[in-house]
Amino acid sequence: MATSSLSLLLISAGIISVLLQAASASKTRHFKWEVGYIYASPDCNEKILIGINGQFPGPTIRAKAGDTIHVELKNTLHTEGVVIHWHGIRQFGTPWADGTASISQCAIDPEETFVYRFRVEKAGTYFYHGHYGMQRAAGLYGSLIVDAADGEAEPFRYDGEFNLLLSDWYHQSIYDQTVGLSSKPFRWIGEPQTLLINGRGQYNCSLAAHLIEGSNTCETTSKDCAPVVLRVLPNKTYRLRIASTTSLSSLNLAIGNHKMVVVEADGNHVEPFMVDDIDIYSGESYSVLLTTDQNPSSNYWLSIGVRGRKPKTSPALAIVNYSPNSPSKLPESSPPIAPEWNDYNHSKSFSYRILARRGAPKPPQSADRRIVLLNTQNKIDGYTKWSINNISLALPPTPYLGSMRYRLKNAFDAGTPPENFPSSYDVMKPPTNPNSTQSSNAYVIRFNSTVDVILQNANALAVNVSEIHPWHLHGHDFWVVGYGDGRFDEKDVARFNLKNPPLRNTVVIFPYGWTAIRFVADNPGVWAFHCHIEPHLHMGMGVIFAEGVEHVGKIPKEALVCGMTGKMLMHNHLP
Repeated sequence: MATSSLSLLLISAGIISVLLQAASASKTRHFKWEVGYIYASPDCNEKILIGINGQFPGPTIRAKAGDTIHVELKNTLHTEGVVIHWHGIRQFGTPWADGTASISQCAIDPEETFVYRFRVEKAGTYFYHGHYGMQRAAGLYGSLIVDAADGEAEPFRYDGEFNLLLSDWYHQSIYDQTVGLSSKPFRWIGEPQTLLINGRGQYNCSLAAHLIEGSNTCETTSKDCAPVVLRVLPNKTYRLRIASTTSLSSLNLAIGNHKMVVVEADGNHVEPFMVDDIDIYSGESYSVLLTTDQNPSSNYWLSIGVRGRKPKTSPALAIVNYSPNSPSKLPESSPPIAPEWNDYNHSKSFSYRILARRGAPKPPQSADRRIVLLNTQNKIDGYTKWSINNISLALPPTPYLGSMRYRLKNAFDAGTPPENFPSSYDVMKPPTNPNSTQSSNAYVIRFNSTVDVILQNANALAVNVSEIHPWHLHGHDFWVVGYGDGRFDEKDVARFNLKNPPLRNTVVIFPYGWTAIRFVADNPGVWAFHCHIEPHLHMGMGVIFAEGVEHVGKIPKEALVCGMTGKMLMHNHLP
């Protein structure tokens, strides 16, 4: 008995020691940021954009799993609020730090400061961006890289790494864009002028043609728009961390004469598989392994092209520079050409190959609830909108998190949003009745329950038009358990992959198709689930999930200074 008690004591002491070592190894990483307008020339054409501490893109945050991030953010924009969303970070215990205006917090007013403090739990490739209006499209974004904790290792080896943050770029301001999207008649934003790699691109200029022909039409001497160069050694393996923060564009990435091995998606390890190119949608991130096993006397093109929309934007190019070659040495071959923009079979074949790495968490074998979300383009009083189950999202002036936590009445629409759409609706044709409504209602989900969400795509207002939509869920990872063409049917449940579905935080629905996800509602808070295409969200393409709000701790007052909670704070009526 004494021996048994001693053994238990020793085991407990060992566990406590390990926990204390882990706690002592983690750090709090402090950042002091000012968000403001700056002049920059990302594609060699100067314009005003939104930067951080005078930088575009914003500073890269680098941390280790288990660390705490502390960002003291001051808004120096003259006339508008700001928030920052930490894309892919689950915010366990800190839902007010998710950085979603009108959902998790009030927008930070000009000259005001808000402290984001949260823990990064899992190694992976993430990023951050503005989540107020369309500020992401104005340049408010940057990388967030989480390395494995001390004593831990990734399940793959590499000799070095590069970070590639991809975006698209418009010369028209976001203010012109938002007015056009909210106008009658409707004014679409059109295709971007340029694609950017780490905030750099070249407008109205083929970099390849410029270098080959010696043309003077590309003024790439400015460091703002100088081509990105990846300097590599022969016969090494490099990790490329790739994230897309595009406003509109779906992208394809390829490297001349090289294959890549996909090993990570949205901060989760996947079963490695080799590809010639990858498709990446707005909100997604990947890690791929690149082995420099080609002719070392040459350099090679890395090319980014548009997918899913008829491309009117030139590809972005970077140079993979084999040492000791000069970075100005021209690649001997032409840049890789992206698949045809509407070759959806190519896109689907890539997405279908993404599976969880062996040993990854498996989903519950059944769900407690199913919510089917029909994505449609509609009209409201003559204005063009996007709707989910015929409701276009309109955010309230009081953030949901505060109003739900403190049970405020009339802060948002209390009605229950629909969980399906009529069986008579034909997803292959434009809506018979295009009229829709706006609402701020929310799906309230039982805490710790398992939820299936079916994202159903459909024909837009125009005949024979159905678009790609990448959907991002805040506060969670989810399992992608199925894809299909046409309308989802009950019999499709039998085809769900419950053996090795990948964990993601962003997933695509293909034109005229459906995508099924499963997640556990285990994170107390109020979370956005929306299309990550900036103008689509602005036009109402999203929903709100709330779960376990009664378990949320004390919300910082700075997150509650607007709307009804702001008035209650003024009168000291909040607990």
